[in-house]
Amino acid sequence: MAEDPLSVGFLGYRFMGKAHANALARLPMFFPDAPAVERDVLVGTDEAALADATERLGFARYATDWRDVVDDVDVFYNLGPNFLHVDPTIAALSADTHVLCEKPLAPTLDGAGELRDAAAESDAVAACAFNYRFVPAIQYARDLIADGELGDIRQVRGSYLQDWLVDEDAPWSWRNDAELAGSGALGDLGAHTVDLADYLVGDRVGDVERVSGHLRTFVDERPVEGGDETKPVTVDDAYSAQVEYASGAMGTFEASRMTAGHKNDHSIAVHGTDGSLRFSLERLNELEVHTGDSRGYETVLVTDESDPYGDVWWPPGHVVGWEHTFVHENAAFLSQVAASERGDAAETDVPSFADAYDVQRVLDAVVASDERGEWIHLDE
Repeated sequence: MAEDPLSVGFLGYRFMGKAHANALARLPMFFPDAPAVERDVLVGTDEAALADATERLGFARYATDWRDVVDDVDVFYNLGPNFLHVDPTIAALSADTHVLCEKPLAPTLDGAGELRDAAAESDAVAACAFNYRFVPAIQYARDLIADGELGDIRQVRGSYLQDWLVDEDAPWSWRNDAELAGSGALGDLGAHTVDLADYLVGDRVGDVERVSGHLRTFVDERPVEGGDETKPVTVDDAYSAQVEYASGAMGTFEASRMTAGHKNDHSIAVHGTDGSLRFSLERLNELEVHTGDSRGYETVLVTDESDPYGDVWWPPGHVVGWEHTFVHENAAFLSQVAASERGDAAETDVPSFADAYDVQRVLDAVVASDERGEWIHLDE
């Protein structure tokens, strides 16, 4: 007998709402073994925009208060701004409703700790949406590293560069406010890099032991769209950090939303005693690999049927894109939910709230290092 569809509620219907709704619509076509879902209820505050989004994104109904939703669905997606991550998610977990929460887990380390603890006390699955784990080339890279193809890992370097705030007259948004976002490029972009580095090399280099960080705000205020006033920018425009791992390996990370010419360039490189690899999200079907006696890097097109997700999509060379990472992520998350509902265990690559809390610890240490002008030990 087929299992009943999982009823799903979304908080948020803009950027991430579209990405996840699109993913759910694609699942039956490309992941027929994934659990069936029904897009039940969409939550927002602007009723006119919400009604339109409900129809466009394929939901049955809408609500204007998340409190009316979290114990009325099987799965709750918290896709709202960072400042809305904590309370709705805790309420959902308290009702044993499964949760997928967008990153960063919370604006503050304390908030992330509350969510980690709420997840530990709940019978529900709680996952944080770091979708870049689900790029086929990244999973291919992880397998190479796990198999020892690069030898002992010595260095990992990650950068995430965008240019949407290069113009000093670009309008102010909630992402420019510390109370609403928690941080700027650090949490918005750096969270992805810290998680991806741990996903790729964490099993081989251990935990981050100490951090040195630098934050910089280049534009102190921005205009409010549609008006003559300005609002202060209270988050970082860019950050850089050095980390030391338990093994002695070193990491170098940076992000900026003010790097001209970079649209969505999330790059990561790993260097070991026997080889190296590097990846850029702007060429997400490719992985550059150097191993053995080769004189330089070989570019691998990760689209063969034997590659991660290669048997799901198109023939070799028919590339996949950014949106497909959400399809992969949702297939893994919902499979974990379905297994939990059956009382089974399911291991997936979707990070837990405990994983997301560890990312937040590193981000918090970057801020503390910048404020204090010294290395921060994470066991302090």
